[in-house]
Amino acid sequence: MQPTDPLRHVEHWVFDLDNTLYPARSNLFAQIDQRMGEYIRSHYDLPEAEAKALQKRLFRDYGTTLRGLMNERAVDPGPFLEFVHDIDISAIGPSPTLAAALADLPGRKIVFTNGSVRHAERVLGRLGVVGQFDGIFDIVAAGLNPKPARQTYERFAELHSVTGHNAVMFEDLARNLSVPKALGMTTVLVVPRNFEPTFSEIWERDPANEDDVDFVTDDLAGFLTAIVEVAA
Repeated sequence: MQPTDPLRHVEHWVFDLDNTLYPARSNLFAQIDQRMGEYIRSHYDLPEAEAKALQKRLFRDYGTTLRGLMNERAVDPGPFLEFVHDIDISAIGPSPTLAAALADLPGRKIVFTNGSVRHAERVLGRLGVVGQFDGIFDIVAAGLNPKPARQTYERFAELHSVTGHNAVMFEDLARNLSVPKALGMTTVLVVPRNFEPTFSEIWERDPANEDDVDFVTDDLAGFLTAIVEVAA
């Protein structure tokens, strides 16, 4: 679905980070996923299969593995976040097209991620767009309460003075667009190029959240460029 006149009103451009600002084929989350499994296995002396099963259950039950570990194991979030985001991001390279499209967007641009500020800054640096954003709202700023919790979006909106009807949110998970849609934001689902399969498990594909998505794109830079052209 292509952007049209309804996006002329947007003043706040809100972007998820992982698998949204860079292509899902970069597969950075596979490394983060592995690091989370390693953390659980080493800290709780569990067999690999048991550690992986615990990790996945916590993710399904709490929205993030970290939230589950905090609730069930009283884990210290700081060391956990540092450990799981200590990954190789060389699969991401500069994206001049994305940088140009972001530069031409009118209004403020903010990253809203369940990851850490440090991880976001590293990724944005590799993409060559770190200077394009007015802020990063991370899991710490969210009070360690991850998307899709409604109070997290409300906290974000209050902190960054974002009003729903003047904002658009870009996400790779449809379930994370339900609350923004309810708050009046325009929503854009970013999917893998040509809708090709990814490492995501079936329960991460959110078929129940289709009505919360206004636009779908498999080319974020092209979508943003089209927005600028429509507005010109």
